[in-house]
Amino acid sequence: MSSIKLKDKYGDILMAFAEVTVATLIGLGISAILIKVGGYSPTSALYYLFKGAFGNLYGFYTTLSYSIPLMLTGLAFAVSVRAGLFNIGAEGQVYISALGAIMVASIALPSYLYLPAEFAVGVTFAIAWSLTAGILKVWKGVNEVVSTIMLNWIAYWVVEYSRSNIYYDPLSPDRTIRIPVSGRLPLLIPNTQLYSGIFISLAVVVIFYIIIWKTAIGYEIRAVGLNPNASKYGGIRISLVALEAFAISGLLAGLAGVMETIGRPPTYAIVTSLTNLVNLGFNGITVSLIGRNNPLGIIPASIFIGGLTAGATSMQIFAGVPLEMVQAVQGVIVIVLAIPGVIRLIKSKIRR
Repeated sequence: MSSIKLKDKYGDILMAFAEVTVATLIGLGISAILIKVGGYSPTSALYYLFKGAFGNLYGFYTTLSYSIPLMLTGLAFAVSVRAGLFNIGAEGQVYISALGAIMVASIALPSYLYLPAEFAVGVTFAIAWSLTAGILKVWKGVNEVVSTIMLNWIAYWVVEYSRSNIYYDPLSPDRTIRIPVSGRLPLLIPNTQLYSGIFISLAVVVIFYIIIWKTAIGYEIRAVGLNPNASKYGGIRISLVALEAFAISGLLAGLAGVMETIGRPPTYAIVTSLTNLVNLGFNGITVSLIGRNNPLGIIPASIFIGGLTAGATSMQIFAGVPLEMVQAVQGVIVIVLAIPGVIRLIKSKIRR
C-alpha cells in the first residue's frame, strides 16, 4: 500500500513539473510572438530576461530577494484555498502592514524595540484587515472576492494618502520616512538586495506545511475545503475555520508587507503609488496556483516568478525592450502559468 502511495506522490510531482514546463514554453512562445510584432528581437529579449534572473550570482541573489514576499503571499492564498475560500485580499494586507511598520518608524523608541514593534503592529493591522472580510463572510454571507477587492482598494488609498500627507519624508516627498537603521532587517550579501527575510520566509513555509498536513487545525482547514457539509456533520465549526483561515492569511501577508518595507534596500520606505508593494499579493496568487497550493511547491514557484521580476531590468537595458513590452511579456507568462491552477480551482469548486 505504501509503495502505491509513493508512486502516486511521485506521479503528482512529475505531472506538476510537466504542467509547469509546458505552460512556460507556451507562455514563452506567445511572448516571442508579441515581442516580434512589437519590432524587437524575441531571442535577445528572452535571453536577457533569464540571464538577468539566473545567469550570474547578482541576478540570482536579486531573484531570491523578490521571492521573499511571494512565498508568504502565495502561502496566504494557498491556506485560504485549502479552506475553500477564494481570498484575494493579500494585496491590501501587504499595503496596510507596510503602513504599520512606517507608523512605528515615526515614533521615538529605544533602538532594540523597532524590529519587534514593526512586526507586531504591521502584522496586527494585516490580520485585522483580513478578518474584516472574514467577519463579513461569516456574519452576513458577503462573498470574499467582493469584500477583499473592495478592501484592497481601500487599503491602497489609505496608505497612499498616509504616504503623501502624514508620513512623507520632508527631504524626499516621493516616499515616506525611512525605517531607522536599527529597525531594518540585515542584508545577507553586501551590494545586493538579498536580505535576511529569506530565512524567515523559508521557515514560515516549512512551519505551515507541518501545520496544514500534520495538525488538527490543518486537518480541519483541509476537510472544510474538500467538503464543508461533511465537515459540519463531523462536528467541525465551519465559521470558526473560515475565520482562522482569514487570520492566517492576514498574518502571512502582513509578514510579507513588513519585511518588504524594512528589509529591501535602498528605500526602506513606501514610495509613490506604492510601486514597491503593488502586485505582491496578486503575484502570490499565481505562485500558489503554480505550486498547486502546496507550501513546498510554493518555494520554487516564488523563485521562478521572482526571476521574471529580476530579469526585467536586463531585458530593458541589454535587449532595448521598453518597460511596457517587458510588463506585457511578464503578464503573458504569468497568465499562462496560472491557467492550469485556475482550471483545477474551478473544478474543485464545482465538485463541492
